[in-house]
Amino acid sequence: MSIVIFHKKIIRKVIGVVKMYQEEYKRWMEADLEDPDLKPELSRIEGNDDEIKERFAVALKFGTAGLRGVLGAGTNRMNIYVVRQATQGLANWVKTQGGTQTVAISYDSRIKSDVFAKNAAGVLAANGIKVRIYDALMPVPALSFATRYYNCNAGIMVTASHNPAKYNGYKAYGPDGCQMTDDAAAIVYDEILKTDILTGAKYMSFAEGVEEGLIRFVGDDCKRALYDAIESRQVRPGLCKTAGLKLVYSPLNGSGLVPVTQVLKDIGVTDITIVPDQEYPNGYFTTCSYPNPEIFEALEQGLNLAKETGADLMLATDPDADRVGIAMKCPDGSYELVSGNEVGVLLLDYICAGRIEKGTMPEKAVAVKSIVSTPLADAIAEHYGVELRSVLTGFKWIGDQIAQLEEAGEVDRFIFGFEESYGYLAGPYVRDKDAVIGSMLICEMAAYYRSIGSSLKQRMEEIYAQYGRYLNKVDSFEFPGLSGMDKMAGIMQGLRENPLTEVAGYKVVSVTDYTKPEETGLPSANVLIYKLENNETVIVRPSGTEPKIKIYYTTLGKDLAEAQAEKDKLAEALKPVMA
Repeated sequence: MSIVIFHKKIIRKVIGVVKMYQEEYKRWMEADLEDPDLKPELSRIEGNDDEIKERFAVALKFGTAGLRGVLGAGTNRMNIYVVRQATQGLANWVKTQGGTQTVAISYDSRIKSDVFAKNAAGVLAANGIKVRIYDALMPVPALSFATRYYNCNAGIMVTASHNPAKYNGYKAYGPDGCQMTDDAAAIVYDEILKTDILTGAKYMSFAEGVEEGLIRFVGDDCKRALYDAIESRQVRPGLCKTAGLKLVYSPLNGSGLVPVTQVLKDIGVTDITIVPDQEYPNGYFTTCSYPNPEIFEALEQGLNLAKETGADLMLATDPDADRVGIAMKCPDGSYELVSGNEVGVLLLDYICAGRIEKGTMPEKAVAVKSIVSTPLADAIAEHYGVELRSVLTGFKWIGDQIAQLEEAGEVDRFIFGFEESYGYLAGPYVRDKDAVIGSMLICEMAAYYRSIGSSLKQRMEEIYAQYGRYLNKVDSFEFPGLSGMDKMAGIMQGLRENPLTEVAGYKVVSVTDYTKPEETGLPSANVLIYKLENNETVIVRPSGTEPKIKIYYTTLGKDLAEAQAEKDKLAEALKPVMA
């Protein structure tokens, strides 16, 4: 009898869930939706329970990285109603914060980014909150800078970073220009949950907000101040004016074109060839389905153009221009893609050596990297007498280190921060990764080595010869659909309940579980680091922004081939764990 009752309860619960998402679908169908793209999509999926469920059974969850999802209709999609709901939650939080009651907004080239930015501005204005919005697309560092420049309570960046074209997103920033803290994000999320997605957000049109004086554009003074702040971080000012660097650049149809070329021209890099098909904003990213400078396909057109023109260097920034990837010209005339770890190491080495030479190295200099970035950086920092701090993955943790230095009146100690995923920062003027300063310093570095008869490739080989041949590689495993998150959680739980004792025959000598802050001294994070008996490491970390688990490998060898063979051996051994 009890079993029958139990089964009936389950059936009622399942029916209840079905009823809820079907009812929400019906409510959207009956609503007078402002976005003309939404109703046709809803009509197309009528009667298709799977498609309705996928859009309405859950909602995009707001976290420290904000929102990110596929464009379309429903609570589990990016659309103006999800944006308005999120912004109302943010507005409710801002209203408790005092201060200027101002929010900065920027956006990239993605489909509907400008629409979402203006809708966010309209919600804030309707709540009596002042807005500073860029009059054209500008990247993440510009948003972080404007948030600080105008002493804002918060910032909003509309972007899905390097995701495929069908995605868009919404990053929220705190008053320090850093991505929002866990505590603040939790409060905002609670406020979002209290807000009806279709009717709960206050709203006025963008035009009305401008007329009321609540919405104003970011001024030229702010834009110029950003460029000045970046250019002030040159290691060898004036070098690029005479070095004759020949550059190919691709903004990957994103927001990097104006700021990157402006800064490069200001410092003297004038021989710049822009990849034609990737020059202007285009949210469809027609030349590469995945506009991510970590992958070859995104850099392929630029690489071909570099070969044609004989460029010294090719670089590409992602759509929101917080990350930059490069290809360097080798002494034999060929071109080689450079990993984020290698660029981070090259920049750290260049900044340290250059600032010591120029007498601009601060006392007790501090650099910061993420825990998944190469330990080669530790060796370089030690060589130059620089304190290198390792923090959790996510650039906000690097920003947090800058904030701590600032609070102590020692912000000038910060010289450089990087993540292996192509994120770099060399000053405290913003609190997120910045592909604009990354591009500037990479060009200056390449110009310097060119001027002394060397090259980036040659310097990288010298570093390996001095410190050892490290190889850092990342494998990603995707878990799409509604069940993906459960699958990822199950894998991580399994690794904790049944810890790995060996990988590919190498004994695991230590396991660091970052869900235990009492052991790591860092905030809790879903990361496992395995140190092997041969001094190699394996790191397992679910992505915070995509349905992926990433495995990071650091291997060592007498040369690249040996280090690669080691990585392949470890990767093969771990494939079953991700099945």
